[in-house]
Amino acid sequence: MTDRKKDHIELAFRSQIKNALRDDRFNYEPMINSHPKKEDTNFTFLGKNLQTPIWVSSMTGGTELAGKINSNLARACAEFGMGMGLGSCRSLLDNNKHFSDFDVRSIIGDSLPLYANLGICQIEELIQTKETGKIVNLINRLRADGLIIHVNPLQEWLQPEGDLINQSPIESIKYLLNNVDFPIIVKEVGQGMGPESLKALLQLPLQAIEFAAYGGTNFAKIELMRNSDSQNKLFEPLSLIGHSANQMVDWVNEIVATNPQIKCKEIIISGGIQNFLDGYYFMEKSGLPAIYGQASSLLKYAKESYEELRTYLELQKKGLQLSKSFLHLKR
Repeated sequence: MTDRKKDHIELAFRSQIKNALRDDRFNYEPMINSHPKKEDTNFTFLGKNLQTPIWVSSMTGGTELAGKINSNLARACAEFGMGMGLGSCRSLLDNNKHFSDFDVRSIIGDSLPLYANLGICQIEELIQTKETGKIVNLINRLRADGLIIHVNPLQEWLQPEGDLINQSPIESIKYLLNNVDFPIIVKEVGQGMGPESLKALLQLPLQAIEFAAYGGTNFAKIELMRNSDSQNKLFEPLSLIGHSANQMVDWVNEIVATNPQIKCKEIIISGGIQNFLDGYYFMEKSGLPAIYGQASSLLKYAKESYEELRTYLELQKKGLQLSKSFLHLKR
């Protein structure tokens, strides 16, 4: 106790924080609850029982690292009761060369959500060539619960070797929904989506929408950095276009309030989620059942070691439990 008091004295001045840095999203209510106790935190999302409301958002670590990263992430999902979206599975459509890097069902287990991932350009091409059976085959080989479709027109346009989207993505998504019997999630890849796109998606029988909002990894910016300097300067303003998770939650809430017959009833809030307080805030604010997704934050630890990843998630879970006990969202 003496050491603790000495620490308090020495750290008192260093701990002072200017009022401008105060997080003003919550009312702090220290009188209402006790510290969180170990309890059953099971809830249903994506049709399965989860224990932690964190989604492993689709990412890639490069072929050499993909196996280690996916294995560590799937192991964490199994331990913490989370769901996982795989990185782009395009390379698996026609051969099994990298299949082992994505084959994590035996690690994550059968009871948790695992989704494959393809881009809208691949979906459009397979529809045009009447080869959507390849998608079904992919889902079956991975023993995945369903498919994530990432829609990325800005990234494809700015990518030196990018593909062109020849029809509106919503039409390709509708076609696939009418011709397959597995669940589908639709996401953007770092710019988010405006209200008209969200409204169109919410009217479809999707399993969920993932935001991938502006504020996290910016794939438009990444592609610009791979271009020549002249192209970088010319198109750089496009990388500053997008919508934050906060904007998107507000739009979804407005759409739900005025369109009670929407068919998509779950959302994954991702894009710029820096910590558990961000995740807690958006989940509490959402009018639809929601969890929050992270990509680069998890990638940072997953590519190093499982123990680092485990520690990070353990602290996130404890932070969420503490927030639930003492923080009330300001309305």
